Amino acid sequence: MPNLIRAARPLIAALPLVALVLIGPLETAASAKVAAAAKPAPAKPAAARATGPWLYRGSDVPQDKRWTFGELPNGVRYAVRHNGVPPGQVSIRVRVDVGSLNESESERGYAHFLEHLVFRQSKYLGDGEAIPAWQRLGATFGSDTNAETTPTGTTFKIDLPDATPTSLDLSMKYLFGMVSAPTLSDANIKADLPIVLAEKRERGGAAARVQDTIREVLYAGQPLATRAPIGTDKALNGATSTSVRAFHARWYRPENTVVVLSGDKPPAEMVALVEKWFGGWTATGPHVPTPSFGDPVAPAGTPLVPGGAPIGETRVLAEPDLPRSITIATLRPWRKVDDTIVYNQGLMLDQLAQSIINRRLETRARAGASYLMAQVDQEKVSRSADVTFIAVTPLTDDWKGALADVRAVIADAMATPPTQEEIDREVAEMNVAFASSEEQSALEPGGRSADNIAQAVDIRETVASPEVVHQIFSRSIPLFKPAAVLQHTRGLFAGTVTRAVMTTLKPGEGNDAALRLALSAPVKADGRARLAAKPVSFDSLPPIGTPAQPVGQTPTGFPGIEQYDFANGVKALIWPSADEPGRVTVKVRFGAGYRAFASGDAAYIMLGNMALAGQGMATLGQDELDRISTGRKMGFNVGIDDSDFTFSADTRQADLADQLYLFAAKLAMPRWDAAPVLRARAAAELQYDGLATSPQGVLQRDLKFYQHGRDPRYRTPTPQELEAATPEGFRQVWEPILASGPIEVQVFGDIDRAKTIEALSRSFGALPARTPLSPATLAATSPLPSGGAAPFVVLHHGDANQAAALVSWPTGGGMTGVREGRQVEILANLFTNRLLDRMREKLGASYAPQVFSSWPVDLQQGGAITAMAQLQPRDVPTFFATVDEIAADLVANPASADELARVTEPLRQQITRAATGTAFFMYQLEGATADPSRFGAIRTILQDYTVTTPAQMQDLARRYLVPNTAWRLAVVPPGVNVAGVSAPAGQAPSR
Repeated sequence: MPNLIRAARPLIAALPLVALVLIGPLETAASAKVAAAAKPAPAKPAAARATGPWLYRGSDVPQDKRWTFGELPNGVRYAVRHNGVPPGQVSIRVRVDVGSLNESESERGYAHFLEHLVFRQSKYLGDGEAIPAWQRLGATFGSDTNAETTPTGTTFKIDLPDATPTSLDLSMKYLFGMVSAPTLSDANIKADLPIVLAEKRERGGAAARVQDTIREVLYAGQPLATRAPIGTDKALNGATSTSVRAFHARWYRPENTVVVLSGDKPPAEMVALVEKWFGGWTATGPHVPTPSFGDPVAPAGTPLVPGGAPIGETRVLAEPDLPRSITIATLRPWRKVDDTIVYNQGLMLDQLAQSIINRRLETRARAGASYLMAQVDQEKVSRSADVTFIAVTPLTDDWKGALADVRAVIADAMATPPTQEEIDREVAEMNVAFASSEEQSALEPGGRSADNIAQAVDIRETVASPEVVHQIFSRSIPLFKPAAVLQHTRGLFAGTVTRAVMTTLKPGEGNDAALRLALSAPVKADGRARLAAKPVSFDSLPPIGTPAQPVGQTPTGFPGIEQYDFANGVKALIWPSADEPGRVTVKVRFGAGYRAFASGDAAYIMLGNMALAGQGMATLGQDELDRISTGRKMGFNVGIDDSDFTFSADTRQADLADQLYLFAAKLAMPRWDAAPVLRARAAAELQYDGLATSPQGVLQRDLKFYQHGRDPRYRTPTPQELEAATPEGFRQVWEPILASGPIEVQVFGDIDRAKTIEALSRSFGALPARTPLSPATLAATSPLPSGGAAPFVVLHHGDANQAAALVSWPTGGGMTGVREGRQVEILANLFTNRLLDRMREKLGASYAPQVFSSWPVDLQQGGAITAMAQLQPRDVPTFFATVDEIAADLVANPASADELARVTEPLRQQITRAATGTAFFMYQLEGATADPSRFGAIRTILQDYTVTTPAQMQDLARRYLVPNTAWRLAVVPPGVNVAGVSAPAGQAPSR
């Protein structure tokens, strides 16, 4: 079964990933003997199938009956399913079994290049017509219309909204023509090559170098080591129509193709479309078998990792701006498996073993280990290896100490069985994830279910319904015993070879031999991280205060949504909805957001995002929060916006009262533990320099600062500023914030209204009255960026061929102008289409230029239309000139009706689909208890975003795309002249 569940819950920001990955074999004796290692044995599984649906042959996993499977005489396989989420949509996936591992040396990058060329022109679509064609059908480029190439496959993805018989037939026609008969001309190759090279350039830099090194070292001797999908400049520049056509003919064949449709149509209709368009496809030439991807091989005579595998290649590289990191991998051969119930029970034991180790690693990190984070994860990689990874982030240059600390925790796990209490804790975590998935199975979007089939084909396994997965897990619980988990723990670290890569800040901190020696050094098991069985109950926690029922109930005008007012000023919006079984979303909105901070608080703002939840509340510290939420669906996400703070979580009715308690207790009884702040500070310091290694990193670091007129509150703090921040200072900043300002609580989803009101009464209704926000806080705004001047030039110190540029025009904000803000979004989408056509399709200068609009409804200013692109430094002036030309044309000339329809129809479909879920209304109604006009504004949202005229767009362009109001930013390497402004050579990059 593929990966259907990730059993990780964001209760604590620093909690490591605790995931149940139902994919990938573990080719060890421990895995093969799991059924005999623990008693009682599971019920005897059904016999594996030799016939039947193609995806299930060799498996005894019960077939997911929601799917209809079939095979056409020419070899095309298909899977179709009725799925009404969202209503009217059909998701189509066409997966071709060809990726970068199918390439020869002279073809490196061809699989991905062909993905681009297929979209360029094909049998039923002229040059550059694919994107406009689907836009006219309501599909948004990049989200609804996309494709991806991996080492093992190429998948074309269409999420077709409002799938009428005509639009669905057209889409299938287009897709068939694309994969079977693309126009692979020299002219098209010449046109698409700059786009592919731009994508390669924009994904380059220090992080890409590290990833390339990791791939080359870990998979040494296998094709995967040198077959990144993006390819090489040499092979791509050498591509011709002859060579690309030969690659296409070799691999784009019916027997290599799977067509998946999941959507709001009868299965018989979807099967008929597959047969109509793909049934007549015939391949030319003989079938070419998939090449061997090889096996990991250990060099002869290498020492053993104690209790593990022989040590192979090790590599140390210096990247002065990236955090230190160590990646260790134990590799085993990948083999196709019979995806049986017993096999999946073995995977569950593997995941239990990983979860226990990861929780112990996190416990040691919190207790002061020499690493910031460490995690173990096992996965199948590109049908090339079954790998157990260990990832370590050292806190300092004492990487040997960090590695020793991690190895000691793992050594203890390999030496001594876990306690049953530890096992039961992780089983409870996994169970709640499986139960939630089963409860919410009716909500699975068609696109996700289609992706699950494509993933199953890729890994050569099956799919199972959430109900079946939960049943298999429940039946397997008697197997989850200490001896069995120990056996699987040892199996995780046994294999053919162990390899490692370490990144250091400077040469000399380590070398290949030192890393190898550290891996092979004896290690003493460290059992201090074993978790003590100390259950914590909500019943033992202090009350928030005296429970208080609502004093007022206000109809909102929306069926089912009601507002409840409490005497302490808290206001709540409640919407019970049976349309989303098992799903409850809670959001608490309070305070004044960035307006509440002083100019020197930047470090504490960042640390608040990272550490506020982890500090706990009342008598609960971080470890107690973990324990009290075991087996519960709870979370704690913190948000800081321009005008408010938010706590949010996904939960369920059974856990809702305790979820509300956690949020209310954070406001009423905050706890100020130092450890989470110090750990967050270390993490922020480690990541800072890495933000200067690429243009996108600099934008991540500085864009909000420039957007807000260089308001220091929005500046990313330097390591020096972070080092000066203290736990005491953190409390001084955040304590008054948690105690002041109005509170709005939203509870939407599968809830009981009476029980929810009672839970609110005991939590938020019991809070003391809040300190009002001062007029000065409410009036605090950021200055607007100065327009009309030369570009701001910010330096990065990554690759010399990378740059970024943007132009931003101020617009407005506030609810009174919200319709205009929505119309500006249409204008921004018009701008995006033109910028894509010019900078990507015609010039090949940027892979994904974009224009986006912001219109803050809580503030009267701060909105903007912003055009942005990543480029080569030499193309920055071209970008500025192109943006100016497009803006001037939008001012001077109305858009055509067709151009406008290509924007408004996708927007119509986006809104229509989003409005089928409660999350859409929750977002739109934020702040409605203080500003009831939002209830009215939501009623006009579809019209506001979709009904307009070319003349109205031209009028908006005249009002907002004014040259002397725009401000510009260029992110370049040192020494580059940008539109007459030069960042002097040798100048230190901005930090």
